[in-house]
Amino acid sequence: MPVTRQEFRQAMARLGAAVNVITSAGPGGLAGMTASAVCSVTDDPATILVCINRNSDNNAIIKKNGVLCVNVLSAGQQEVSDVFAGATGCTTEERFRTGIWEAMETGSPVLVDAAVVLDCVVDEVLEKGTHSVFFAHIVALRVSEPGSALMYWGRGYHALNATA
Repeated sequence: MPVTRQEFRQAMARLGAAVNVITSAGPGGLAGMTASAVCSVTDDPATILVCINRNSDNNAIIKKNGVLCVNVLSAGQQEVSDVFAGATGCTTEERFRTGIWEAMETGSPVLVDAAVVLDCVVDEVLEKGTHSVFFAHIVALRVSEPGSALMYWGRGYHALNATA
């Protein structure tokens, strides 16, 4: 008997994940969204994957831009996550009024006080079910001083301290 969508979603709610804001800028426009489906692939070359729903406007924009930035949020940045998750109803441009933003190598927006920033060029996109899986190599990164991370687990935000 196949696993139902609801069963799968319930199980994934127990898979803790860092909270990330994925951004992009370029010929396709400006993109920004909250995502937890981000993971490392290999360290040579330094490559990550990001899963984005195909129905999201951000998906098409990132495909056209060919670049993305993963901004890993710290514990105090839940408001940023909520805004980029669409909880406030802001336009894409309005979302970037939350936090202080700059750019690195690719021109994608970088959250100045993010815990980690991974500025990437998209190498390949695979379509799987409802999502596109973006494989991207890192061209620049920044890691802040150790602190508390913003985690998503059990359908809620949690702070994970460096000493945990």
